[in-house]
Amino acid sequence: MKAANVLLSAAFALGTTLAPALAQAQSQGPTDPQIAAIVVAANQADIDAGKLAESKTHSKDIQAFAQRMVTDHTSVNQAAVNLVQKLGVTPQSNPTSDSLKQGSEANIAHLKSLQGAQFDHAYIDHEVTYHEQVIDALDKTLIPSAQNAELKALLVKVRPAFVAHLDHAKHVQAMLAKAQ
Repeated sequence: MKAANVLLSAAFALGTTLAPALAQAQSQGPTDPQIAAIVVAANQADIDAGKLAESKTHSKDIQAFAQRMVTDHTSVNQAAVNLVQKLGVTPQSNPTSDSLKQGSEANIAHLKSLQGAQFDHAYIDHEVTYHEQVIDALDKTLIPSAQNAELKALLVKVRPAFVAHLDHAKHVQAMLAKAQ
């Protein structure tokens, strides 16, 4: 029953976040201003979830992971903001960035309804899938669609951090599974 609840929680959170947004971005090939808005929205979603996890979890592993998400994704957002300011580009809201924001809000609302191990499992399961989808979007849509060399370079530069986040999330996920 616990596993079913965790899977349902993850499916709910994922169904309302990244997958529909990325499918739309992949089919249309976003512009640089749209990519900037997508990057900021995707990072903000992880910052918000990380801050919630920092305040709700009692797990040292989840706490450490959440702190890393807040720190690293805040840094990426700052780099993106600095770059768009330097280039004179205004991030352009688009269906993908809007969907990411709505999905983030739904994920946060869902996570707020959970406690203890249910929260920890739902949070980390979402992080694993979210990072897989972000890496996929970077590889298949965002990096290939970026026209500005500096924007493309920033996306390429941050990709290894997302891979490291995914590896860390999978490690925490495995530890939580063993603890059950």
